[in-house]
Amino acid sequence: MATPDKLEEIFRLQEVLNQRIGVDLRNLSEEEKTKWILNYSRAMNQEMSELIDSVPWKWWAKYQKFDEQNVRVEIIDLFHFLISLAQTVGMTSDDVFQAYLKKNEINHKRQESGYAVKDHDDSRSV
Repeated sequence: MATPDKLEEIFRLQEVLNQRIGVDLRNLSEEEKTKWILNYSRAMNQEMSELIDSVPWKWWAKYQKFDEQNVRVEIIDLFHFLISLAQTVGMTSDDVFQAYLKKNEINHKRQESGYAVKDHDDSRSV
């Protein structure tokens, strides 16, 4: 039996979880997309806060500990919401992979050029 594509499987599993929760991200109206983009963005902000709280960021406080296990959990929580966000706008795992490749290439070109000037058109192909 062939091993499934990992990213494709993650997208499949997220769709199953969303449907179990009662969220169907297929065929959304613009209003519904807006609602879910905001929901997932807010959830990701909260997960980022939880990630930040997993490391000793308060330079004035000595009680804090680095919690690498929780850092890992928060990163995965972010993935859950990020994948749902991609699905909200109809992106598949292949769409994300292809867009990542294009944007990665753009980022390398920016570094090669010194990235001294923001080019608002260089990401239009993503």
